Amino acid sequence: MTHWPDSPYRVGISGWRYPPWRKTYYPDGLPQRAELEYASARLNSIELNGSFYALQRPESYRRWYDETPAGFVFAVKGPRFVTHLKRLADVDAPLANFFASGILALGNKLGPVLWQLPPNFQYDAARCADFFAQLPRTTVAAAEVAKGHDERMDGRALPEPRVDQPLRYAIEVRHESFKTDAFVELAREHDIAVVCADTAGKWPMFDDVTADFAYVRLHGADELYVSGYDDKSLDRWARKVRSWKCDTYVYFDNDAKVHAPYDAEHLAQRLGISSAAAEL
Repeated sequence: MTHWPDSPYRVGISGWRYPPWRKTYYPDGLPQRAELEYASARLNSIELNGSFYALQRPESYRRWYDETPAGFVFAVKGPRFVTHLKRLADVDAPLANFFASGILALGNKLGPVLWQLPPNFQYDAARCADFFAQLPRTTVAAAEVAKGHDERMDGRALPEPRVDQPLRYAIEVRHESFKTDAFVELAREHDIAVVCADTAGKWPMFDDVTADFAYVRLHGADELYVSGYDDKSLDRWARKVRSWKCDTYVYFDNDAKVHAPYDAEHLAQRLGISSAAAEL
């Protein structure tokens, strides 16, 4: 059995099921069902992005927990129904459905929850403040929120937490109107990590630490989702991560040309994270 040692740095990929990765990053002949086990033995964290597109099921979260080593951590992307359709307003039931969908089954492998706003979402201080205040701050509190789920979750809800632990949140914004001290201070006031997103210059980048942890998403150095990170770029990101002096989660989302998993492994090595879990 494998076990990831403690580290303030979590470095991984956004998602792991990509057909172009098969026979390249994933060895030829590796069954699709074994891809998470393979990736989680080489990287100590993965950002779950399927939860952004649709509510997942408790049995899926349980399976993902069982297929990954001890000490591994998942970040979970919050549903776009909350961020893109409801635009953070009137989200009592959607939040309850999300927390009832099974994420609490990840137990001690549950890391931050990421909320990604759409590019046309302009900064609205009151709406952001209300949403931040609404988020439960422990898994026990999240289980209470989950009990308010609607009928769509009847028979498939998992409201009980596996462990009692704090919940962390990060927010990725994509509109220039958020580039204000007021937004940064609002996030800091609510202990929400503002994502440091490298988007090849397409959307604003923040490097303010606004919570007790930092969250980084690397979408491509020169071309969004496509280009990789060379040695000089990875060295620079490693220095930046160390400079924050806090727990830091870094996820590569430049998946189109199979750069993401290799870039993640190379950055992990620079941060002193072994490329494979240590044998117990």
